[in-house]
Order: sequence, then structure tokens, then C-alpha cells
Amino acid sequence: MLLLAFLLATGLGLSGCATTQSDPTGNRDSRAAQQQNTTPSNHNKGATYNETELVSALSTHLGVTAESAGSMIERLFRKQGSPVGYITGQEGSGAFVAGLRYGDGTLWMKDGSHQKIYWRGPSIGWDWGGNASKVFTLVYGLDDPNFIYRRFPGVDGSAYIVGGMGVNYQRAEGITLAPIRTGVGARLGANVGYLSYKRKKGLWPF
Repeated sequence: MLLLAFLLATGLGLSGCATTQSDPTGNRDSRAAQQQNTTPSNHNKGATYNETELVSALSTHLGVTAESAGSMIERLFRKQGSPVGYITGQEGSGAFVAGLRYGDGTLWMKDGSHQKIYWRGPSIGWDWGGNASKVFTLVYGLDDPNFIYRRFPGVDGSAYIVGGMGVNYQRAEGITLAPIRTGVGARLGANVGYLSYKRKKGLWPF
């Protein structure tokens, strides 16, 4: 188990994620905050992304067609509404009865703030082998980016597939995350487990 954890956390290039350091949606508030090297003012707190912004970002990050991205975003907007942020990243996982998942990326907030984030946790279920994939996570109900650093259990029965992409919900303390994956990364059902989101990279998944 520890050997698998080491390989996943270090052998998949998670220490050097290629996530861009400018908001993929082209959010002007985010660009302004980067240029000034400051945290955006509170006047934009609670602002949300629209469908057009997210379709473009999802399509680019996961390498799917705009049509497929549009179908996924449209369904998520119907079910969850408009997100206040999203995460672009990559992750590796592998399992045989009990598995592990590690990832890193960037949390982008509509108010213009952004920060590096890491996640890890066990996955439960019959799922032989391993995979490395990109992930695009919509973030709902997050008033302060610091509140994301906690454990998020998977919501039973929330997984579904749209346009070749899989999504499931993770929820804690009124905050909902909706990770979207494609290809072999779109593993659904009992292997959701939980993910703990951290400020720093680490090996221990529990």
C-alpha cells in the first residue's frame, strides 16, 4: 500500500503539474489580481462563473469537444446552479479492492483569487489497475477558499456520465465539489470513497 502511494504521488509528475497560472476562462478579475499580486477586494465575493466561461475552460482542459463540454455544464447548472470557482488539475489512482488517489491543481475563484491545492484519499471498490488523468472540478458554496481544506466524502448515488465524461458529487459543511473526469479517469460508483484537500503534498492518504 505504501509503495503504491509513493508511486502515485511521485511517479505521475504531480509535483510539476502543467496547470496554467492564468485563469483559463479569461476572468478579468483574476488577471488583475495577478498583475497587482494582491487578493481581490470583497466587492466580488459571491460572484459566479457562467456557462460560456466554463464550457470553454472544460473543453480546453480535458480535451473534449465544445458540444460534449456544453452538455455536461448544462446538466450541472440545472442540478447545482452556478459555481463560485473551479479546480483544474491532474491526478493518479490505482486500486484492487482498496485503492488510492492523489492529485494536484489550481483552485480558481470568480472573485479573482487562485491558489495551489492538493488532494488525496482512498477509493473503495473492485477496480483493478491504475490511471493518470486530468480532472476539472466545479466548486459550489465556498465563501472562503481556506474552507476547502478538509475531507469531502463522496455522495452515494450521485455519479453519472454525460458526453463521455464522468462526474460525482463530494459534499461537506455546505460546500459541494463536482469533479469531472474523462476516459479511464471517469471511474464511478463504489470507488468514490472520499478526498482530503490539502495545502501541501503528502503521501499518507487517510
